[in-house]
Amino acid sequence: MNVDLDYSYQACEAVARKAASNFVWCFQLLPRPQRNALYALYAFARHADDLGDSPLPASVRRDALAAWRRQLEEALAGRCRDATLPALVHAVHAFAVPEQYLFDILDGVEMDLEPRGFDTFEALRVYCSRVAASVGLACLHIWGFADGDDRVAVPLAIERGVAFQLTNILRDLRQDAQCGRVYLPRQDLHRFDCPPDALQDPGGSESTRALLRFEIARAESLYRSSRGLAALVHPAGRRMLNLMTGTYWHLLQRIRRSAESGPVESPRLTLATRLHILHSSLCPWGRVCRERF
Repeated sequence: MNVDLDYSYQACEAVARKAASNFVWCFQLLPRPQRNALYALYAFARHADDLGDSPLPASVRRDALAAWRRQLEEALAGRCRDATLPALVHAVHAFAVPEQYLFDILDGVEMDLEPRGFDTFEALRVYCSRVAASVGLACLHIWGFADGDDRVAVPLAIERGVAFQLTNILRDLRQDAQCGRVYLPRQDLHRFDCPPDALQDPGGSESTRALLRFEIARAESLYRSSRGLAALVHPAGRRMLNLMTGTYWHLLQRIRRSAESGPVESPRLTLATRLHILHSSLCPWGRVCRERF
């Protein structure tokens, strides 16, 4: 497929705007080259997610993901068969994004096709790294590093990505359990004497509440262990990172306040809280992240 590069970037932007993600609008905080690159990354990951989340049988979704993986391989070799892929390849080369991150994203989506759960947190951590940290690492290369060196930033970014995904898991805990998806480690469920079915109980037992307190504390520790990441990111991307971190941190605190009444019913942040996070993130150093991260 011979697709004009400008047209390809426009196609990626259209995908991102149609999805109306909470974070797509804040791409506007970035200069045009970085903004376009994020549109391309988003379009790629969005298509993979859509293939994984379709109502088709798992075997059909697996074949579709395999075909998308082949298209990625071909695109990186110079043969693009989808209108959005020329922009992705251009962005990967322009910002030196390691290609492995893109394949890690696909690996994460594939892990969700037939969720089997995780025995330990280390196993869950691998999943979180693939579905969230790999996207964050690609974003880091697009945003740029403050000192041009990624050796310190990358380990912190992995921690932050795992923290984000664990926050997502806790947010959707009850909904996922009702669909037969339990992401929390079986080791933790056993430790707190909390059978998977208990996560569907809107009232919750004391053992369920103890489990939630433990997992929330674990997520908070991941945010703390990634403290200092924003200072390592180029100022052009720092505001967006601060905005994302502030949003997820406030969401985790909302989950903490709700957890005492049992598994959380997908809590959402109020408009006032969102505006506060936006204001704090746009300040010179981002007050939300300066205080904690």
